[in-house]
Amino acid sequence: MSEDIPVWKEKEVKKLTNLLETSPVVGIVDIEGIPALQMQQMRAKLRGTANLRVSKNTFLEKAIDRASEDRDGLEDVKEFMTGQVAIVSTNLNPFKLFNRMEETKTKAPASGGETAPDDVEVDEGETPFKPGPIVGDLQKVGIPASIQSGKVMINQTKTVVEEGETISSDLANMLSRLDINPITVGLDLKAVYEDGLVYKKDDLDIDPSAFIEDIKRGASSAFALSMSVSYPTEENIVTLVSQSQGDAMSLAFNADIINEETIKPLLSQVSQNMMSLASKLDSEALDEELREELGIEPEEETQAEEDEETDEEESEEDQGDEAEGEDEQEDGEDQEEETEEEDEEDEEG
Repeated sequence: MSEDIPVWKEKEVKKLTNLLETSPVVGIVDIEGIPALQMQQMRAKLRGTANLRVSKNTFLEKAIDRASEDRDGLEDVKEFMTGQVAIVSTNLNPFKLFNRMEETKTKAPASGGETAPDDVEVDEGETPFKPGPIVGDLQKVGIPASIQSGKVMINQTKTVVEEGETISSDLANMLSRLDINPITVGLDLKAVYEDGLVYKKDDLDIDPSAFIEDIKRGASSAFALSMSVSYPTEENIVTLVSQSQGDAMSLAFNADIINEETIKPLLSQVSQNMMSLASKLDSEALDEELREELGIEPEEETQAEEDEETDEEESEEDQGDEAEGEDEQEDGEDQEEETEEEDEEDEEG
């Protein structure tokens, strides 16, 4: 036991030291201004997930010094031990712990002298007050008010206290009468220690959904970058190989390089070119197979043949007529010769 502190104090320091040494996650919590009843309610909400222990700051500092011998970086939480604080220990990760702490917070009326955690606004509109001296009281604390149609009205929305300013007693009283609660009461997590790292409040105050979307966008950008520079990783290797195979196939195809992979698409391309050319030719120049491939109906072929046969028949008939004409001409000539011979014989006789 240490000689510079009483036994009961040493026991308290030992308990705190053990808590700091054995808890995976420990945090410093601001509990200043929280009424005892609300503190009990908040502890009840945390029961089963986190343990809140209130002690004097001097005891907490001694316990942190001792526990820091086995936990590197733990001493850094001492800078957040200002005002009335407590230690929270848990198995939750720091971000989940922060969210649990935020769930304990509620709005409460100001009593005067508090620091405004946010801008305090009074909205334009009707008030619950009856006409009377209340108008002067509102104007006194900076709230623009007047009587309109027998009612006390706030003329315009106004910020009566900015974030960080002190709320006066008169203003606190008037805000309470207007049912405006500007004070946030709850466990305010100032810092959390885990695995050698200290997380500040600002580090933990994030929107989980937005954070997940940021991670997705970052992963997508990283993937696109690795693909653009052909940097192989476990995540992109399949895509890279597939893309390279496609590029090689395209190059070989365009260069008419024949191999096992290109022969089929090359033949297919040649066949397409042939059919394209055949479709532009007269059907009579095509063989039966090409006509069938191009979808030329058989009737068209038959009609063409019939037309050709008809032409041949007409040609034969014309030739026959010409031959008959020649025979008739020869017969006429023979008859003329016979007649001339008969006339000559008659003259001689």
